[in-house]
Amino acid sequence: MLGIDHGRPVDAAELGLRVAHETGTQVIWDVAHYGWPDDIDIWSPAFHERFADFARAAARVVRDETDTVPFYVPVNEISFWSWAGGDVAYMNPLASERGRELKAVLVRAAIAAMNAIREVEPRARFVHAEPAITIHPKSDRWEDRVAARDYTNSQYETWDYISGRLRPELGGKPEYLDIIGVNYYAHNQWIDGSTWIEVDHPRYRPVHHLLHDIHARYGRPMFVAETGIEGEERLPWLRYMGGQLMQARADGVPVEGICLYPITDYPGWLDDRHCPAGLFGYVEPDGTRAVYQPLADEILHQSGFDQLSAPSAMTLPARHRERRI
Repeated sequence: MLGIDHGRPVDAAELGLRVAHETGTQVIWDVAHYGWPDDIDIWSPAFHERFADFARAAARVVRDETDTVPFYVPVNEISFWSWAGGDVAYMNPLASERGRELKAVLVRAAIAAMNAIREVEPRARFVHAEPAITIHPKSDRWEDRVAARDYTNSQYETWDYISGRLRPELGGKPEYLDIIGVNYYAHNQWIDGSTWIEVDHPRYRPVHHLLHDIHARYGRPMFVAETGIEGEERLPWLRYMGGQLMQARADGVPVEGICLYPITDYPGWLDDRHCPAGLFGYVEPDGTRAVYQPLADEILHQSGFDQLSAPSAMTLPARHRERRI
């Protein structure tokens, strides 16, 4: 519990909704972001049932606190989660060689959550945020080119499952693929079996080409749902991504905006080191956070604002995140 309102406790969800309303912030709520209660077996049918119940309850809280159209990410980054948790045992459920099985579980859960949420709020909109990647062949041999192509195309599987283009037995339908969120970082292109490549590499594909390919495949509204980088590269990276977004829009791709991740500095996933990646630094003793001014200036330049008086002054879409990397 975080506070008292008219004599009754106010929980985190209610407080977050009220703060978002007061600051004019549109939040896209993640329903599942790499975790679930300890007493649930993710491989069992009970997982989908419990997750649908949770999504339904969350939708009631949002509906009762605001009259605006709500936006949800049912299950965040199914592609990454199924690889990290199902193939290489990097995160829960710490499985190996079960990535495709986990992907099917998570897609079913996302569909169950959408159905449950729409029972409560038929106006709800859904974002399906997945990494966009490009894998380059390690040689000019035909089999290496095919392997790199197939690996790259695997990024579409989750969206294809949700829309029913593939694996229709999972329950996907075209209407479930509402809004596409594209998560893209500096390390999202690499040579197959080797290290990632940077934007000045001769084989690097410009991001606006990736956005064009995704839109050509699905024809859905989309936005860059995650992007960011550490240190002094924050400014040039956002400048690059903003330019790529503008080029995509000029080419007719309906990219609605960019979500900068993270908005604050954070401790690293593996070693808790200070990762200087945000617009705002760590909390100071007086409760304030220092603004990383070069990044603030670039945000203002790209958004057309003249001053940054508060986080709500930004036009970047906000996402309720708990992620640490």
